[in-house]
Amino acid sequence: MIDIEIYDIIKILHIIAVISWMVGLLYLPRIFVYHCKVAVNSESDKLFQEMERKLLRYIMNPAMILTFIFGFYLAIQIGFAGSFWLHLKITLVLILAGFHGFLSKWRKNFAGGKNKNSEKFYRLVNEIPTVIMIATVALVILKPF
Repeated sequence: MIDIEIYDIIKILHIIAVISWMVGLLYLPRIFVYHCKVAVNSESDKLFQEMERKLLRYIMNPAMILTFIFGFYLAIQIGFAGSFWLHLKITLVLILAGFHGFLSKWRKNFAGGKNKNSEKFYRLVNEIPTVIMIATVALVILKPF
């Protein structure tokens, strides 16, 4: 039997971690859009690099880790094995984690003055987490499978 109080606390922490992670996944590509417009090694370039590094290190990375820890606990509690919707949700979350990895790589490219992507590219990839978020929320609420 699940201890409801602990389960509810973990669920609250999971939702807070997800929101924090999503904020970063949505905001970092937007920063990249504006970072593309400044000269390498300019003061603005250095400012964007610091913003990007701190967003990843202090918000996104911890939020992603906590999302996985709390989500794993919740998945075990609700019976992970028999829920196809949950398997699909986890797949979408793993895609978001891969996207997170690409954001980290692109940040390092900016830091090294080696960004090869355009402003338009970052505007387009900025839509990826939004689409995945919509699908994930629909799965969690509707549990269609």
